Amino acid sequence: MSGTDSTVQRAGVGSVQFPAFGTTAVVSVAQPAMLGAARAVVQELVDQFDQACSRFRKDSELSALNRSRGSVCPAGPLLLDALGAALRAAQLTDGDVDPTVGQALIALGYDRDFEALPERVAPAPVAFAAVPGWRAVELDRGAGTIRLKPGVTLDLGATAKALAADRAAAAAAAAVGCGVLVGFGGDLGLGGAAPAQGWRVYVTDDHRAGAQAPGQWIMLHGGGLATSSTVVRRWRAGEDTHHHLLDPSTGLPARGVWRTASVAAASCVDANTASTAAIVRGERAPAWLTSLRLPSRLVSSEGTALHLAGWPEDGDALPCAAAVPHPVSAAEPSAGAPR
Repeated sequence: MSGTDSTVQRAGVGSVQFPAFGTTAVVSVAQPAMLGAARAVVQELVDQFDQACSRFRKDSELSALNRSRGSVCPAGPLLLDALGAALRAAQLTDGDVDPTVGQALIALGYDRDFEALPERVAPAPVAFAAVPGWRAVELDRGAGTIRLKPGVTLDLGATAKALAADRAAAAAAAAVGCGVLVGFGGDLGLGGAAPAQGWRVYVTDDHRAGAQAPGQWIMLHGGGLATSSTVVRRWRAGEDTHHHLLDPSTGLPARGVWRTASVAAASCVDANTASTAAIVRGERAPAWLTSLRLPSRLVSSEGTALHLAGWPEDGDALPCAAAVPHPVSAAEPSAGAPR
């Protein structure tokens, strides 16, 4: 699952962290007394998504689908929704975010939960695998079925984790009657009314370094935030180092100009779609994100931050580059609609 984490801090709120989806889950509530109840709701959603969408559980619905060898498979509502979100992301980004990268990730050595990967993966007979493309997936919501063309292996990590953040935040807020922030790695979803001054979030390359790492504090009031980065979830395969953000056109880790992309949007799913695509698109990303009016922070491989489309300028610990102006016409898509 793609992305990094963000540190959340706000006086007068309650917060808890626990393992989920191979990363760290964060649950914060505007009323501290509601923290236990909110955490329970989020944990239930985590379990449901894991059972439906995990590529690493042999008993998950997704694993059964990946073993189907071209057969039509019945699917539960959650898997249908998660795959629908992944296919939408692929369509809106012209395939730059694609759920059919599973076999390419396996060929590079990412064949189990990231925490279980050895420090160095032995060289595989196949160094890379082609990405079939999202059109090799047939989803029939009316019939409740999915069919993969033979040889297709799905990985729903990026969009499924973001969808889980959106749904967990909404469900927890409805259950406890106050504002809730839910984060899974770099994917943050907000539900209910935010605290008066918003949620204070620290955005950086890797949450494990905390607020000591160069980054920026920002305030969130609604929607979602996603951070995708090439500096985390890295592993060695033979003499090569790989990361999990693949360019579907090559089946290999993206070699763009950005090491980290953070995007705010109407939902975490939209933010994740845009942040992942930005890493893949490289030099084309700034104009694209600006045209969509998506507030974004891109960090170059040299460590320079670029703020776009209303992302706050103040307080960034990294040196900042000036954005190249990009005219936005009324005909271009609005925020929350990546293309």
